[in-house]
Amino acid sequence: MIGIADIETAAERIAGHVVRTPTVPSPGLSALLGAPVTTKLELLQRTGSFKVRGAAAKLLSLTEAERAAGVVAVSGGNHGIALAVMAAALDVKATVVMPRSAPVRAVEIAESAGASVRLTDGMDGAFALMTRLQQEGLTLVHPFDDPVVIAGQGTVGLEFAADAGDLTDVLVSIGGGGLIAGVAAALRALRPGVRIWGVETEGAQAMSEALAAGGPVPVELTSIVSTLSAPAVSRLTYAHVSELVTEVLVVPDREAVRGSLDLADHAKVWAEPAAGCLLPAARRVLERVGEGARLGLVVCGGNATTGDMMAWTDHFALR
Repeated sequence: MIGIADIETAAERIAGHVVRTPTVPSPGLSALLGAPVTTKLELLQRTGSFKVRGAAAKLLSLTEAERAAGVVAVSGGNHGIALAVMAAALDVKATVVMPRSAPVRAVEIAESAGASVRLTDGMDGAFALMTRLQQEGLTLVHPFDDPVVIAGQGTVGLEFAADAGDLTDVLVSIGGGGLIAGVAAALRALRPGVRIWGVETEGAQAMSEALAAGGPVPVELTSIVSTLSAPAVSRLTYAHVSELVTEVLVVPDREAVRGSLDLADHAKVWAEPAAGCLLPAARRVLERVGEGARLGLVVCGGNATTGDMMAWTDHFALR
């Protein structure tokens, strides 16, 4: 299990390479949800998501031999962007494997940063190719199955605990579980009374199915939210969530997209559906916990284009 000392070490390591993103109350979301809401705006992070924290922590921990070999990662979008940008900054050759369903913008940014991008037909194939490239000698920077990466993501929770007011419930999106594992470890150490809720989208519910099965299991991926689409969680992230997280909620893609539109309208931030899914989940949390709740939302990323949002809005008839 990741401890607060690991997260504090990661924070020292990545200082100067990442942004301490704003933690701000949201009057608009508070009015919309009927309870005080504080947001941690990781969409304003370097590369547009929290992922650069874990990527930086891992790259800065590598030996000279590991750096010289070059690094490889698999990604639905944001981890690939983060690794490509940070690897370029640290003069490390990077290969990023993505499914063809990954956002075009993510591929373009990774390539423009100098990474070699390899595309596969699906996320299962992307993970398989990543494993093969690792076996051929590249150094793996896993998106979530790595304690150093999780500790890096945990710096989100470290900052949230320091900067937010009194919170009762914090909501965090889940793909492979690296972000929520790190945030939960930080908050459990620094704010032990806070409840932590995970949020997934239907068709990308690897953690929910792992909790139901008693351990990680492969899942069929059908969600439009590629940045949450892990084919399975890891033993490491499962262990953290099963011990530290109150519950994992699953919301439909349509409601995740609606949540992104609500974040734009009421919070004045441009967030991808991986963050938009927090709003329908927040309504369910408020129904569960009743009066007196004070919510914290980790707005994990904003790497969706206007074209993406228009297409999803039309697909789900949300206009």
